[in-house]
Amino acid sequence: MKITKKIVAVLLAVLFVVGVFAGCSAASKDDAVNADFKVGFICLHDENSTYDKNFIDAAKEACANLGLTDEQVIIKTGIDESNACRDAALDLVDQGCDFIFADSFGHESFMIEVAKAHPEVQFSHATGTRAHTENLPNYHNAFASIYEGRYLAGVAAGLKLNEMIEAGDITAEQAKIGYVGAFPYAEVKSGYTSFFLGARSVCPTATMEVKFTNSWYDEALEKEAANTLINNKCVLISQHADSMGAPTACEAAGVPDVSYNGSTIDACPNTFIVSSRINWVPYFEYAITAVMKGEAYDTDWTGTIETNSVVLTEVNEAAAAAGTQAVIDDVKAKLVAGEVHVFDTSTFTVGGETLTSYLADVDDMGDFVPETEVIKDGYFAESEFRSAPYFDIDIDGITLL
Repeated sequence: MKITKKIVAVLLAVLFVVGVFAGCSAASKDDAVNADFKVGFICLHDENSTYDKNFIDAAKEACANLGLTDEQVIIKTGIDESNACRDAALDLVDQGCDFIFADSFGHESFMIEVAKAHPEVQFSHATGTRAHTENLPNYHNAFASIYEGRYLAGVAAGLKLNEMIEAGDITAEQAKIGYVGAFPYAEVKSGYTSFFLGARSVCPTATMEVKFTNSWYDEALEKEAANTLINNKCVLISQHADSMGAPTACEAAGVPDVSYNGSTIDACPNTFIVSSRINWVPYFEYAITAVMKGEAYDTDWTGTIETNSVVLTEVNEAAAAAGTQAVIDDVKAKLVAGEVHVFDTSTFTVGGETLTSYLADVDDMGDFVPETEVIKDGYFAESEFRSAPYFDIDIDGITLL
């Protein structure tokens, strides 16, 4: 048969139409899959908690960036670290969620229980320790190197102490920081120690007192703890607790404050200096995208300053020392380049001695047995062997009340 130009044109037209319909069919299929996709989030408290608000805001932003509708995103708040977490996770499974995330340390055992029962769903958990030893293909932990952000916030605190010393408001020996902590867990100890080391890197006479509330969120207790520290002559306050209790106590007393998980400048314009927080948007986008595509993602993921997972608010120049932002930027660059390590063992002592070796309980088997050497190249390698913090050392210069 002689193939004419007309026949070729007809054949090309047919192929084009078939291709278009095939493409439309594939696109329609993908759209249908994406329309059925759901994600669920389990939060210990609600948006009144600065900690939970940080997760909720990130979840909404990440899901919007990925094109998910409000109907595809379910956020459960006020879920205790109890069977309530298991029930919430099971309800999210029943509602068709493909990805379920929980935000509090005590949620972990319940998340693992539900993950084992529902291998068809992917589960992720913040601050947890067991994903890398449980070996479940559908259970994951995630955290970030927030100790670097706290170190930078500590630098801002130290600069403020120096300004107060230079102004004659306090003596060098009176440069005492107060810190409101939730629990004496490694996560909290890692946080206040890194903050203290940041402050001491610029104000070497700085000391610190820490008062625990034994609660992640209790505004009255946090305010009371801050007032106790202020009455103990702490001249600057910071916190690892989730309410506005400490910041508002500082504003009332006129004491400089470094908050956590977001700016408190609106409520505390005269005392707020800066705040550090974990930015969960990069992780949520990474993990949810992987689940949508049916791809594997990290069992134990650690975000960093470089991945924009650790961020600081803008410095409040009305309360901070002059030039604070420039110093923060310089130290941040050195952290990213590896020129500065937060837990450099030459910068602190324990019982008057420099640490040359330390075994940490990285593989959390429930027996609290330290098994991993975490001192290397002259620094404590936090978050390098597991995403969740394992720095649990009481260093000199910090007093626990």
